[in-house]
Amino acid sequence: MAIATVGTVVLDCPDPRALAAFYAEILGAQLEADGDDWVQLKGYEGTRLAFQAAPGHVPPQWPAPDASQQFHLDLTVEDLDKAEAQVLALGAKPLDTDDRSRTWRVYADPAGHPFCLCAC
Repeated sequence: MAIATVGTVVLDCPDPRALAAFYAEILGAQLEADGDDWVQLKGYEGTRLAFQAAPGHVPPQWPAPDASQQFHLDLTVEDLDKAEAQVLALGAKPLDTDDRSRTWRVYADPAGHPFCLCAC
């Protein structure tokens, strides 16, 4: 029997509104702000995402065997090439996208958090 369920995944970042807007575009969500230090997404299916101001935020490194990536999001898409073009246009940076035979590709969001686009 579960002790708890996942309520919200919170990403620390330097600019919560900007990072929330990035993921809102990807997920088709709307922003709901609670001041300047906390923004969450609503209006989409899946686990709730929130973004919290973190002064001095240092982005994770990927890949880095001597440093933790902290966490990453796997985002399921129907068309990897189309989704890649869209996230790059929103400001994502490619981290591991060269092997086109794989069913996943790794990017960093504008605050440096790794995320994967995964073909369904």
